[in-house]
Amino acid sequence: MPSWSAPEQRPLNSLTQRSKMMEYDQPLVWVTLLLMLLGMVMVYSASISLPDSPKYASYKNAHFLIRQAMFIGVSLLAGMFVFRIRIEAWQRAAPYLFVATLVLLALVLVPGIGKGVNGAKRWLSFKVFNLQPSELMKLFVVLYAADYTVRKQQFMHKFTKGFMPMAMAVAVVGLLLLLEPDLGAFGVIVCVAMGILFLGGINGIWFGGIGATLVGIFSLVIMLSPWRRERIFAYMNPWTEENSLGKAYQLSHSLIAFGRGELFGVGLGGSVEKLHYLPEAHTDFLLAVIGEELGFVGVLVVVVMFYWIIKRAFEIGRQAIAIDLTFAGLTAKGIGIWIGVQAFINMGVNLGLLPTKGLTLPLMSYGGSGVLINCVGLAILLRIDYENRVLMRGGRV
Repeated sequence: MPSWSAPEQRPLNSLTQRSKMMEYDQPLVWVTLLLMLLGMVMVYSASISLPDSPKYASYKNAHFLIRQAMFIGVSLLAGMFVFRIRIEAWQRAAPYLFVATLVLLALVLVPGIGKGVNGAKRWLSFKVFNLQPSELMKLFVVLYAADYTVRKQQFMHKFTKGFMPMAMAVAVVGLLLLLEPDLGAFGVIVCVAMGILFLGGINGIWFGGIGATLVGIFSLVIMLSPWRRERIFAYMNPWTEENSLGKAYQLSHSLIAFGRGELFGVGLGGSVEKLHYLPEAHTDFLLAVIGEELGFVGVLVVVVMFYWIIKRAFEIGRQAIAIDLTFAGLTAKGIGIWIGVQAFINMGVNLGLLPTKGLTLPLMSYGGSGVLINCVGLAILLRIDYENRVLMRGGRV
């Protein structure tokens, strides 16, 4: 008779170890790392010639590369720490974090405390690094709006008890940001807050009316500010001699960079526009350098990776809401809105689709506060996905 043997069985420890490994979203981690590493390479390429100018004469060629690598290292460590914090703890802390960041935004405006750069006071100097409170607010308004929506769910269809308190909180944030001034950050924060309120079930008629009101307020702010009005008109026609050498100088050189890049780019390190023609090439206009050196293909890869992160954030949020984790679900979607809106505005500015605003490209542009808060936000997103997986398996977080 043929001999019978039991089917091969894997050791229990091996299965347990693999299960633990797959409890976090590995593709999301890799896409995030790829964006940060590509950003670091492009920051180095965009900033390598800056020491040739008097403003950066005391800097070494690798100054911005080293600092960006340090920022990424610290941000990854912070992300690993944040990943261990339960979402329930973030919900309890959300109102306090929001108020604390409001205090920081107010401190920025205090003479002798706030640090100014290029005519805007947006930073608090801690000698080792500069903290930009508006970056903190982008994350904490996500948490606060999600917590507010959960707490006020029964009042979301009422104007005075549902919408007005949140509107007043965002108005205070907006006032402080406009005094810096930082209209771009205010725009992102408004989109995040309104997006979460919409997803949380706010009355559709009020939402439309509020949206129209906000458009009117932004239009009024622009019309009452001569320099903002000039920038808008310059953006609409950047190629006149007056605009191309004035208010639309950055935009015109950004468009030249994209034009030079064509399909596959001029090659890594081959950008001409970064040679003191395109201001802030390593921060706000990093995408233009990517377009010139890596071409349409390079830009398309960046756009697709951001699209994937945003899509994944909404999938995680929808999954959380399906298992009755409403705060976690709204937070995940809010993080997707935040990253998506900021990336869209930065890309739109670089491509001449939107007026020039001082917003960095998330995860990629040079800057400690931005990269750190982006990593913390995505770590919270990963934690939400982790808790979803554990709960769906019948476990406890």
